[in-house]
Amino acid sequence: MKEFLQDMKGHILTGVSYMIPFTIAGAVIMGIARVGGMFYGVTDIWDAAHQADTGLIPFFNTLDGLGGLALNMMLPIFSGFIAFSVADRPALVAGIVGGLLASNLGTGFLGALISGLFAGYLIKFMAEKIHLPESASSVLPVFILPVFGTLFTVLFMQYVVGAPFAAINQALVDWVSMMSNGGNALILAIVIGAMVGCDLGGPVNKAAVTTAMALLTEGLFLANTAAQVAIIIPTLGYGVATFIAKKKFSNELKEAGKASFIMGLVGISEGAIPFTLVNPTRLMIVNMVGCAVGSAIAVMGGAVNEIPISGCYGWLLVSNWPIYILGIIAGTAIIAAGAIFLGKGFDEEDIDGVM
Repeated sequence: MKEFLQDMKGHILTGVSYMIPFTIAGAVIMGIARVGGMFYGVTDIWDAAHQADTGLIPFFNTLDGLGGLALNMMLPIFSGFIAFSVADRPALVAGIVGGLLASNLGTGFLGALISGLFAGYLIKFMAEKIHLPESASSVLPVFILPVFGTLFTVLFMQYVVGAPFAAINQALVDWVSMMSNGGNALILAIVIGAMVGCDLGGPVNKAAVTTAMALLTEGLFLANTAAQVAIIIPTLGYGVATFIAKKKFSNELKEAGKASFIMGLVGISEGAIPFTLVNPTRLMIVNMVGCAVGSAIAVMGGAVNEIPISGCYGWLLVSNWPIYILGIIAGTAIIAAGAIFLGKGFDEEDIDGVM
């Protein structure tokens, strides 16, 4: 069992290594677009309505969308190369399509992780158990394995993985909305922060952020304040950890740490995913604690963020911004300390040899 788990970890690291360039490219392009929009006083450059504006605003709107294309490839590539690592080329298409479906179903990187492992081990099992005559052996890797592997993977994702996550999503959205009306600011800040840090762009994160943004239209800013603080804390935290404890991280994760820190500054959370996936059982908890503490400090200190922007270019627009930044610093410190003292496997080079 221990050997199996070690092999599985190696497969996950392979998926991470191929995912990182897509994450970095998309996130940095989107960051450039959002900073550019800020020069024109635009805080929602991603809104399609800005195509009708003047000057460079339509260009930055388009640029944000183009960056999003690269970022949206993150989960399919992650899933695809986990499957590739398990069962080689015949599993690649099943993993990629399964990861794309995981993204469309809103299951986040955990769904993509399940998709990649399921596709890889399914196709490995099929390759070992299906025996064809020598004259027909070439049919197996180019037709039978990719076609039926993809079919079974998407059916598994659609009918086994997708529905439960969707139900959980809706329940969480309803619950957060109810908590927002209850007036318990501290509990709501902790809950929103922990949800945002839980799966870094997955269904739980999306439920919290979407609800927080929806509440803005009702003039309710507490949930948005908590969410925008939490979004960038893990990304900044892992970046800081790679600066402080360089010997603990592989060469690739050191480079990813630099990008992660920049992503945090521009308000993008995906930079923390490669680090969390190396040791998810411990670091998901660290992420949730760091985000919850940071959000609670900001909200209870009276900071109010009325716009859906988490990047540093929007910090000075927040009411009581010194407390807001203090919350970010506190949460970042918790993530960095957790990565350094609780994280394991960051220095393994499995992740380097597959690029």
